Amino acid sequence: MFASLMQATIKIGRISIIDHTGKRRDIGSDGPQITLRLNDAKVDWELGLNPWLKVGEAYMDGRFTIEEGTIYDLINIGMVNANGIMGAKMQRVVSVMNKMLRWWHQHNPIGAAQQHVAHHYDLSRQLFELFLDESMQYSCAYFTRPEASLAEAQQAKMRHIASKLLLEPGQRLLDIGCGWGGLGIYLAKTAGVKVTGVTLSREQHEVACQRVKAAGLEGEVEFKLQDYRLEPGRFDRIVSVGMFEHVGLKHFPEFFAKVEELLVPGGVALLHAIGRRDGPGSTNPWLRKYIFPGGYSPALSEVLPVVEKTGLWVTDIEILRLHYAETLKHWRANFERNRARIAALYDERFCRMWEFYLIGSELSFRYDYNMVFQMQMSRGIGAVPITRDYMFDWERQEAAAPKAKIAWDSGKAAE
Repeated sequence: MFASLMQATIKIGRISIIDHTGKRRDIGSDGPQITLRLNDAKVDWELGLNPWLKVGEAYMDGRFTIEEGTIYDLINIGMVNANGIMGAKMQRVVSVMNKMLRWWHQHNPIGAAQQHVAHHYDLSRQLFELFLDESMQYSCAYFTRPEASLAEAQQAKMRHIASKLLLEPGQRLLDIGCGWGGLGIYLAKTAGVKVTGVTLSREQHEVACQRVKAAGLEGEVEFKLQDYRLEPGRFDRIVSVGMFEHVGLKHFPEFFAKVEELLVPGGVALLHAIGRRDGPGSTNPWLRKYIFPGGYSPALSEVLPVVEKTGLWVTDIEILRLHYAETLKHWRANFERNRARIAALYDERFCRMWEFYLIGSELSFRYDYNMVFQMQMSRGIGAVPITRDYMFDWERQEAAAPKAKIAWDSGKAAE
């Protein structure tokens, strides 16, 4: 059944499928070559009926063997032929069902949201240390030069974000989804702002607080283990990086209403999030089940109408396209270099799961529908200048003479 689906939909690439009886079927012509051996009859039906879920599961469980090529090649073939695969009759049915259920899949009330976050972000901090850069930035980097290192590109990302916030010493800034604290510490060091960060991850909160002490910023930076919806303060600036993907479509009005509530008049907010260029959709079922339960990367057509119902001005939008593909390429290389250590922390099945996640995510940004958007918002028509020159001026000045000197290795877990 899987071979029949591939035969009908693969236009770019070559795939050979050997079923559990030894029968071989060669499909396609030009492009990447992959040979799969299916190890049981059931997996053939599962892959044919629901490849978007079952290919990843079967790879994790060793239910097919790659005899020629790599898992990267297999996912690559799937991505470049995604439109054809999605157009198959059964896949159209599965897609409609996923869209019908997405409101349930993205149910993230207070409490459930923390459980969803814990599933991913409360994994061992050693895991993240083994593939992230030294600042522990777990979001799209910004490559101002193709040859930039991951650490340089993540520093450039933080600088790029800061350039859009019009920061002044003494301002109060809220970081929604503060991660391991790197961005908040950078902004405090660079611009002298007083930072409050909130996260739902116990692991991230612990590391972030350690880093504040190591950086000598106690009293200037505070990180809370708290849902952003429970934050009572008012802020001159709000930033949120890589958190909006966990909000869920049904909670978008709640999110932007809270941002408006927390911003003082004349305040500025910057939202950095993964989006989709192809309109409303649903989260890949494998990614939703194993990596990011409750997650969804929206189209801008799903975001802007919600913002329009608030009192916020959208004052700038920038689309970052291939930056995340390059970021994930670096993460994947680091992961593979430390694979034996990660397998010792977990097991080989976990490694295959994360390998599939990192490759699939990279290729979705390289060839498919994913992108990153940075959306600047303000409370007031005159809160930001009427041209974008201030962004470039600040960014270039800071790049030429960076002020932030941070001991990024603080808070590392014991070997």
